[in-house]
Amino acid sequence: MFYSILRIFLRCFFRLLFKVKITGLENVPKDGALILAANHISNWDPPFLATFLDREVHYMAKEELFVNPIFSAAIKNLHAFPVKRGTADRNAIKHAIKVLKDDACLGLFPEGTRSKTGELGKAETGVALITAMSKAPVLPAAIIGTNKIFSKDKLFPELILVFGTPMTFSGSTKDKESMEQFSQSIMNEIASLRKNFNK
Repeated sequence: MFYSILRIFLRCFFRLLFKVKITGLENVPKDGALILAANHISNWDPPFLATFLDREVHYMAKEELFVNPIFSAAIKNLHAFPVKRGTADRNAIKHAIKVLKDDACLGLFPEGTRSKTGELGKAETGVALITAMSKAPVLPAAIIGTNKIFSKDKLFPELILVFGTPMTFSGSTKDKESMEQFSQSIMNEIASLRKNFNK
C-alpha cells in the first residue's frame, strides 16, 4: 500500500517538475524473476528507476541507511534490505536470491557505489554472482540527468531512462574471470544505451 501510494506521488513529482523521457519500457518483463541493473549517479536513482515500472523493485541499500529506526522502517516497507559494502555480504546475497526465487524484481547498481563524476565506473562481480546463483535474466538500464536535479547549473534538468534488452549468464560461480566479464558486459551495454542520449 505504502509502495503504491509513494509510486503515484513520485510519478507526479517527476512528470510535473522535469521533462522525463523513457524508452524501452516494453523490454521490461511483466512477471518472473528479474535483475534490473543500472548506472548510479545520484541518490535519486532508486526512486527514479522504479517509479515508472508497474512492477515493485527490491533494492539492496547500504547498511548505514538502516541506523535510524524510522527511516529504516520506511525503506523496508519499500522492499529495501541492507548490505555491507566492500564485503561479500552473505545475508544480503541470500536475501537477493530469495527475492528472485519469489519471481520478484531486484534492483542493483553493478558499480557498487555512486559515481561522483557521472561517468561509468568498473562493475563489481556481485551482479554476476547473483545472476549465476539465481539464473535470473538481467535487464540493463541507463539513467541520465538525475545527478543534475536541483543543481546550481540547472534546477530542473531533463531526466532520461533507457531500458535495454534482457541478458543471461550461464557461467559458474567458481569462474571469477567469466563473472567479471559478464559484469563488465552489463556496464558496456549501459554505456551503449547512454551514448545516444547523454549530454
